[in-house]
Amino acid sequence: MNENKKNKEAHRPPFLVSLIPITILLIAIVGVIISRGADDALSVTHYILFGAAVLTALIAMIGYKCSYKQLLRGLKKSATQTIPAIPVLISIATVSATWMMSGVVPSLICYGLEILNPKLFLFLTCAICSVVSVLSGTSWTTIATLGIAFMGIGTALGYDVGWIAGAIISGSYFGDKVSPLSDTTVLASSSCGVDMFAHIRYLMVTTIPSMGIALLVYLIVGMAIPTTEFSHSEEMVTYLHESFNISPWTMIIPAVTCVLIVFRIKTLVTLTISTTMGLIGMFVWQPQIANAIDVNVLLAAIKVLFTETSIDTGNEALNALVATGGIEGMLPTIYLVVCAMTFGGMMIGSGMIASITHAFTRKLHSVKSIVGATIGCGLFFNSCTGDQYLSIILGGNVFKNLYKNNGLEPRLLSRSLEDSISVTSVLIPWNSCGVTQSTVLGVATLTYLPYCVFNYLSPIMSLFVAYLIDRRKRRQRV
Repeated sequence: MNENKKNKEAHRPPFLVSLIPITILLIAIVGVIISRGADDALSVTHYILFGAAVLTALIAMIGYKCSYKQLLRGLKKSATQTIPAIPVLISIATVSATWMMSGVVPSLICYGLEILNPKLFLFLTCAICSVVSVLSGTSWTTIATLGIAFMGIGTALGYDVGWIAGAIISGSYFGDKVSPLSDTTVLASSSCGVDMFAHIRYLMVTTIPSMGIALLVYLIVGMAIPTTEFSHSEEMVTYLHESFNISPWTMIIPAVTCVLIVFRIKTLVTLTISTTMGLIGMFVWQPQIANAIDVNVLLAAIKVLFTETSIDTGNEALNALVATGGIEGMLPTIYLVVCAMTFGGMMIGSGMIASITHAFTRKLHSVKSIVGATIGCGLFFNSCTGDQYLSIILGGNVFKNLYKNNGLEPRLLSRSLEDSISVTSVLIPWNSCGVTQSTVLGVATLTYLPYCVFNYLSPIMSLFVAYLIDRRKRRQRV
């Protein structure tokens, strides 16, 4: 067994060679962003990822005698985590389309503009999304439902789209990180051998301060924005009333969806039921829109679900807001997720990820250096694999013995993985989370990244707490 391990390590690409594909990938994506802008980068990023995957395979096979079976094993490992997300992506696209065309989102926008205090909008958006995501255990469903409505309300109030998306994502990923119903919470604790509730309690040391600072930032920003920026909101409400039948009855659909979430009905089932109700609601509450799309009921339903649909409200900004992409609009996202999966599979199968993580971890002893390496590798895994679940599993496997050998608690590892992987996946443009949320919210990843206060504060807070632990240990020795 040791002989096999030595043979694998001998054929494994060394550290500097392993960095070549990820370095070229990053340079190419940055070049596209600089030359074409962040909004257009999505249209070519999947080609870059696929090219990086091919380059990884060629280097491994030609230079280091890696067999195609090894690469296929890596691809299978990556696909196991990624493929189940594709039906969810398709369902999110149909929910977005039907909730808009049935009048759910327009009604939420109108009521939100009438009820919400504009100055408290960012603060309340983050707080409400955090509560809902804790109850549901999923950031994706929270963003695909509440997030879209808040984007509409915030846009009408005159907020910058980056701030709106940042508040939505910060709140939604708070629940994704700490909810006992969250897949990442369960996965991080189980992969490190930690009781889930012990893991959640330990998470609060870094999570509560991060969220507290984020809420304070959103409150201050909201208070600082001049009220004159909100003057056009009444005009948008008027245009929405002219284009849609705004009715409290449309709230039946999100209410039923919330009930399904609370009772922990499977995500795919919940989204399918929400889509069906939205489609029925379009014909019941918005017959004028259904007829405008197509007089044939079946064709109208198919067009809403599968193709791009637009409505002329008389306001150009509002037209862009209420336009939907359907499944067709989600296809570039699916292509990107599949290509990210392929690149991650090649990096795993070739042994390049193992080489890089070994270089990261071989000379670590202090708490802050070990936690720092965990966070650095977490960000690296998120970038290479394109999937947060696979990144958590890899992180647990790579660091478990290192933490044990240095006398560190397993829950410190599980917390470091959550702080560096669960909440940062949405900040990487080609990660499945970043791709999905940028598509759903209609905001480029690099546009909302600076405003996701909670997401980038979490790993920083984790490093700070590790520094405090190290400092306390030094004092105890003295």
